[in-house]
Amino acid sequence: MKRTPINRRSTECWKTDVRESVLFYNNWFLKFAPATFVQARNNAIEKVEAAFRKTDSFNKLTEEMLLESPESLSILRMSTTPPLARDRLAGLADVSKGIVKSLEEGKTPRDPEAIRQIIEIINQTLDRDIMPWLVRKTSPKPEERMIASAIIGDRVCGALADPIIRNEQERRQFHSIDKFLTDRDYKLVQSKDYAECTSMPPGTFAHHFNIPAKMGHGKRVNIPVDIAIMRKDALPGDLPLLIECKSAGDFTNTNKRRKEEAVKAEQLKKTFGKDVEFVLFLCGYFDSSYLGYEAAEGIDWIWEHRIADLEKAGV
Repeated sequence: MKRTPINRRSTECWKTDVRESVLFYNNWFLKFAPATFVQARNNAIEKVEAAFRKTDSFNKLTEEMLLESPESLSILRMSTTPPLARDRLAGLADVSKGIVKSLEEGKTPRDPEAIRQIIEIINQTLDRDIMPWLVRKTSPKPEERMIASAIIGDRVCGALADPIIRNEQERRQFHSIDKFLTDRDYKLVQSKDYAECTSMPPGTFAHHFNIPAKMGHGKRVNIPVDIAIMRKDALPGDLPLLIECKSAGDFTNTNKRRKEEAVKAEQLKKTFGKDVEFVLFLCGYFDSSYLGYEAAEGIDWIWEHRIADLEKAGV
């Protein structure tokens, strides 16, 4: 069924919607972020203290320690001067980026030489200005250790807080859609129970559905979709409404990444035809430039601050 556009043709409303969306996001962020950063900082300091205990305050930074606690590498990177990004550490140690990533995920690589090279670089670049006991080759004074833990913890904090905020944004958006749907007697089902999204019963919805789509030269790829909604009036073989949740705290990143949705939509159209319904669920910093680009690609959207527009999509 061909449906009326939701928001992509209402250009006269775009500027007002952008302002409302930014205000909605900022109000949420100001309530959520301070507590998140406090939590992230406390977690980071705890991890630094754990690393200190395992290494005699970095006086005994050995290959054996990293083999026993590979996840400690993320703390060690933030203990250098300057703090080393994963790619930078991999380059200096002459190891693959995959090895660094695997270590931080708690996996022990089979290559013992890689461990030796990483520890060598960490030892060479440790920030001795904030850990003066390493120069003295003594145990740290209590205040020295406390200050070093706080500084390294602050460095780690950003890396911990950003994923927390991203995850919470997704949780908030999923919760908003879930409530809207369950209030209208839709039932949440598990995507893993359906080989094809077209098999979902009418009046159901699922999270994180992988939809097989066609690529060039006959190849197929799974397209991850955040939420699939099979409308109550769906007929056998109908496609669900496919929703991609997007939440952003600045305009720059959204415009950098706007092609991602267009590519996903194009792959879905190649597989299911031009009438496939792929809709964005937006909150935050999505300006008229972003909206114009998506509209030109035939992609529509629903604003989180006006979730009732799901009704325009036939839900």
